[in-house]
Amino acid sequence: MVQRSAPMQIGQLARRTHVPIDTIRYYESHGILPVPIRRDSGYRSYDDADVARLHFVRRAKALGFTLREISELLQLSGRSGEDMAAVRASAAARLVDVERKLDELARIRDGLRQLVAACPGQGGIQDCPILGALSKEDA
Repeated sequence: MVQRSAPMQIGQLARRTHVPIDTIRYYESHGILPVPIRRDSGYRSYDDADVARLHFVRRAKALGFTLREISELLQLSGRSGEDMAAVRASAAARLVDVERKLDELARIRDGLRQLVAACPGQGGIQDCPILGALSKEDA
């Protein structure tokens, strides 16, 4: 049997998951994290399931998933017995987006390399090839 931890307040959840309190409240208001039960004192009460969900969200965000996509993944994760095709499709779409961004960054890197190589790094600013290239009108 899995031993559950004692219910925790929002500050404890924030410390345990390294997610700021404001972010936790934001996730609650947008359905990423379920609205917690309230104690008699009015304080929110969280448990291990909330910790696991926030860890899931943090890992998904680190992989570049949007909150909308994370919400969809969380909904899919709660449907045991369903095929994993939708999860794979979501991850494949994210991969395509990351590869597109990498291509764009490589293009930017190559352009910057050319500009840096063209600049002697000394002389009058009016002769700077970097500023000259940035000032050109598009053809």
